Parts: sequence; C-alpha cells; structure tokens
Amino acid sequence: MYTYGKKIVKFRIPILILSVLLLIPSALGYLGTRVNYDILSYLPEDIETMRGQDILVEEFGTGAFSMFIAEGMAPKDVQRLKEDIEQIAHVKKVIWYDSVMDIRVPMELLPDELYEVFNQGDATLMAIIFDDTTSADSTMDAIGAIRKAADKNCFLSGMSAVVTDTKNLSEKEAPIYVCIAVILSCIALSLSMDSYLIPFLFLLSIGMAIVYNLGSNLMLGQISYITKALSAVLQLGVTMDYSIFLWHSYKDQQRTFPDKQEAMAHAIADTITSVVGSSITTVAGFIALCFMSFTLGMDLGIVMAKGVVIGVAACVTILPSLILVLDKALEKTKHKALLPDLKGTGKFVTKHYKIFIILFLAVLFPAIYGYGHTAVYYNLDETLPKTLPGIAANEKLQAVFDMNAAHMLLVSADMPAKEIQEMTDEINSLEGIKWVLGLNSIKGPAIPGEIIPEALSETLENDTWQLLLIGSQYKVATDEVNMQCDRLNEISKRYDPSSMLVGEAPCTKDLIRITDQDFRTVSIVSIGVIFLIILLVFKSLSLPCILVAVIETAIFINMGIPFYTGTEIPFIASVVIGTIQLGATVDYAILMTTKYKRNRFAGIEKKKAVADACQSSVKSIVVSALSFFAATFGVGLYSNIDMISSLCTLMSRGALISMAAVIFILPSMLTVFDGAIMKTTIGKKKEEAAL
Repeated sequence: MYTYGKKIVKFRIPILILSVLLLIPSALGYLGTRVNYDILSYLPEDIETMRGQDILVEEFGTGAFSMFIAEGMAPKDVQRLKEDIEQIAHVKKVIWYDSVMDIRVPMELLPDELYEVFNQGDATLMAIIFDDTTSADSTMDAIGAIRKAADKNCFLSGMSAVVTDTKNLSEKEAPIYVCIAVILSCIALSLSMDSYLIPFLFLLSIGMAIVYNLGSNLMLGQISYITKALSAVLQLGVTMDYSIFLWHSYKDQQRTFPDKQEAMAHAIADTITSVVGSSITTVAGFIALCFMSFTLGMDLGIVMAKGVVIGVAACVTILPSLILVLDKALEKTKHKALLPDLKGTGKFVTKHYKIFIILFLAVLFPAIYGYGHTAVYYNLDETLPKTLPGIAANEKLQAVFDMNAAHMLLVSADMPAKEIQEMTDEINSLEGIKWVLGLNSIKGPAIPGEIIPEALSETLENDTWQLLLIGSQYKVATDEVNMQCDRLNEISKRYDPSSMLVGEAPCTKDLIRITDQDFRTVSIVSIGVIFLIILLVFKSLSLPCILVAVIETAIFINMGIPFYTGTEIPFIASVVIGTIQLGATVDYAILMTTKYKRNRFAGIEKKKAVADACQSSVKSIVVSALSFFAATFGVGLYSNIDMISSLCTLMSRGALISMAAVIFILPSMLTVFDGAIMKTTIGKKKEEAAL
C-alpha cells in the first residue's frame, strides 16, 4: 500500500486534472438520468396489479387515469374545454356526458346513478385517460398542459397529478438540500478541524465523488426521486469519516516523517488499510437493501453502495492530491480546534459502567416496544403540502363528489352482458362504492348501444378485455379501502377467475403486504452480513454479538421515539433506516473495539484497556457522528416532502443515538463481558493480561 501511496503523491497533478475532466461526462450522465417519481412502480412486476397495469398499456394503450372537476361552467363551455383537453398530446380519451349523447339532450335522460357520476351541484366531473403510465414523462407533460388549458375553477386529481407535483417540488428543493448539507457540514467540521480551509477540501473531494456517482447512474436507466434527493446528502454523511481519517493520519505521520510527501504516502497506505475495512460494513448495509422485493430498496442500495466505493477511491486519490497542492494555504489557515479533547471520558465511563448497564436495560424494553408499535403510513400524498394543485384537487373530489379513489377492473371480453350486469349490481351494493362505469352502465335501458361512440367503446373494451371504472369513497391505504379491494376481488373472481383489479388503492394494498415482508428480510440480511464481517475482522464469537446488540439498541431507540411522540413515519423508513443506521454507525463501534482488543492482547488490564480505547476513540466518534448529523438534520427540517424529511430526521437522530450508545454503552459492555470476550476471541494473548 505504501508503493500505491507513493504513486498517488507523485502523480498528484495529473490526478487532479483527470478528476476535473471526469466531471464533464459525469455531469452529462447526471442530467441524462431519468428520475422516477412513482413509488408504486417499484412493486414486483409479477404481481397481479402490476400485470394488470401492463395489460392496460399494451392492449388499451393506457395506464394513467385522472378525475377532472370543473365548477360553475355551462355545459357548452365544459364541452369546449373537454375538446381542448382531448387535443393535448398523450391524452387518449376524456369521458364526460357528451361521450354518451349530444349535450342538447337533457342530462336527466341518463340513469340516476350515471347522472350522479358526472354532476354534483354546479360541479361536473370528467374522467381523463392517458396513453401512458402514471409516472411517465409524457403523462406528467400532459398534466402540465391540462392545467394550463383549464382555469382556476378546475381541479385535476389523481395519482398522476400528485406525482407531477412531487416532481416539481423535488426538483425545486433538491439543490437546496445539498446547500444545507454543505453549510452545516462546514460548521460541524470547523469545530473539530485545525484549519479553516481543510473542511472545504473535504467537501470538494466528496462533492466530486458525488457527481461521479450521480453521473454513473445513467447506466441504471433511471433512479427514484427519493434516491436522487438523498444520495448526495447520504454519501456526504457516510463518507466524511474517510476524509477525516486521512487528515488525522497525515498529521500523525508528519511527526515521524518531516517530508510532507513521504508523510502523505504513509497516510494513504494507512488510510486504505483502515478505510477499506470500515467501508465494507457500510457497503454491506446498503447491499442488504437490494434483497427487497420492493425494488426501491435496490435502487437506493445500489446507488449508495456505489457511492461509498467511489467515496473511498476519492479519499485516497483526490483528497491527498488537493492537500499537497494547497499545502501552503493550509498552513496559513491553521487554528486551534474548537472541539474539546473530551479528556476523562474513558475513565468516567469505566468508573460508572454499572450505571450505564442499568440505564441500558431500563431503556431497552420500552425502546423495543416503541419500535414494534410505531405507526407508519402508506398514502404518500397525505403528508404533502395542501397547497399543491394535486392535493387540493383530491380534497375537492372528496368534498364535492364524496370520492377518494378510483379502481380499474379488467374482466374477460367474453363475459355475457347479463353476468356483467349482475356483477356490477353486486359491486354497486358494496359499502363505499360510489359508481361503476362500464359500457353496460353507460348504455343503460334508455340509451341504445348503437349510439355509443366507437372511440368510447374502444376505450372500455377490446377483443380480450372489458374495462370497468369504479369510484370509491374510501381513501387509499386505509383499512376500509383494503377490505373493499378484497371484496371486489372476491366478487370479480367469482364471475371471471382471470379478472384483475388495478389502480392506486390495490397497488398500495400490495405495497403494504410486500414491504412488511421486506422489513423482516432486510433486517435479517443486514444483521447477518454485518455480524459475519465483524466475526471475520475480530475472529471472535462474542464481539459481533456485543457490537450488533449495541447498535441495534440505538436503532430501537431511534425508531421507537415516534411511537411515544405520536408521530407517523413513512413506510420506507421502517425498512431502510435500521439498515442504514447499522451499516453507517457500526464503524464507531468497530473503531473502539479494535483499540480495546489491541490493548487487551498487549497485556493491559481490563478497565484501563477499555478506558484507553474509549478515550482515544471518543473524539473521532463525535466528529463522525456530528458530520453525519449535520449532513441530514437541516434537510429534515427544510424539506416539504415528508418522505424525505422523515428519513433525514431519523438518520440525523440515529447518528447521535448511535454515538451515545458507542461512547457510554459499548465500553460498559466490554467491561462486563471481558472474560467471555477473552475466551471466545482468537489471537495471541499475553500471559500477563489481567482479567
């Protein structure tokens, strides 16, 4: 590794030139990577709801469906607006009263239940069907065009509208996330570093690594908006440690090697050895997310695992080159570190270790209970700002038409009209169903089938399938709508075993079921993999148990707090936060445990070994945790997208809780279980090692 370090030092100028040039293709890759704003699209492709979506796209040429409300408009004006909307690219069909008959014919001729579908007071309702999927760029473009064509008394609801609003809000806020993370990280680093300039070099090096990572996402085809929003902030938080370690190692090596280039070569070699081992646990935590069947986990996991690897590479190439090139400026900006050395921490903890063990046991069971009972939500638009047009439209749909969700039911085209009518009547009798709209219900007894426009017939029926639109009073992700979906499936399967229920509510119901299983899978995989890594690193059966137990307790506390504060968290948080917190903060425990093991195997007495390990690690742990906290805390406060805000808040709080657990609980555990550790750990023990 020293030879490698020498080469980095020798070619520092070419390395900096190349690193700057690489920013160009990386920036182009970043701009060319598509962002997916539809969380439900990450459901497994083989489940029935997703197969139904594919059928809608492939055979009906549609996948998205929105309800449009117009208030206080005369029928002729509504008809004119409808015609304008139908001319917008990627709008396949708009279903309204004039889809069935001429507007000169009184609406009262429609069956009562059909009349109420389209009218409530001075408000009228249209069903807009798009020719692409919910989150397709073309659909979101069409949403924007419809809003421009409509006036202020018109409201476009549905998931596509909400996805479009989420995209606009996310694109507006994402650059601010990075600015907040950078500013707060600079403040945190200024407390602990001995140079005003070095925090900016850290951020420059990590910033270049972030751009490389985001640019390489082009190879993935697309990433989720959550991954886009969080990856830069997360990469900054979890890779800052490596830069801090290199700097401290460089300063230490200068005491032995006065020549700065020689000192840096040794620092690079030392950093590679330490950081590669440390980063493996972080990468393992992110890779565990790839075991989710809900592939948003794979999306975030791959991007972040890749980001950590690129971050390590930048730390041992770009950063040392920057430090050496700007050596004079660094010397001129030296100052005394503002963060105290925290002297006496190790002795204090080992002296009062029994108190910390009692505190640990006292907190453990309430934390586990809260962790298991924290409420999660799945309806992603519930926590978006109420001022967003899509959210306002959804509320208008509920207030005026007493409707919250729309389902699409695919049944065989071979079903006799009589059976379809019987099935429709049975569905209409279900509690919470507002209406069922299909060719049969549109015709009714008063409307001859011959006058139904061919375009409308093709929208609702083809040679293989018939499509029924179903309006529901119930909100997505509620127990009521989930039970309703079960009843709809039960009824439709009885008439046609091949039928498929599609839409936001059925997909969200699948999301609840799938992520519940994913939560258990990811937890087991992440704990298992990290346990194995620690086992191999320390060659010990007891140390992995102790380290994982300490960090898992910190996770229980972090995830249990929302239960006691009455806060609901997004479903994805319950799946990914534990894995991220475990992978990113177990490094703190590994750092201290490495020093403890070295001390014990060198023959140092138990309490002194623990105290020295704690004291020599505490500042590094505090700096690392504060950096992670700084990178995520501000984003959590600022973001108006609760999915992102909640994740960042949990990560920032988790960093501080893990820090406290490692500084106070881990040394206490090492002291209590020292005898078992010495017996179950392979290594060359000195005979004089006191127990």
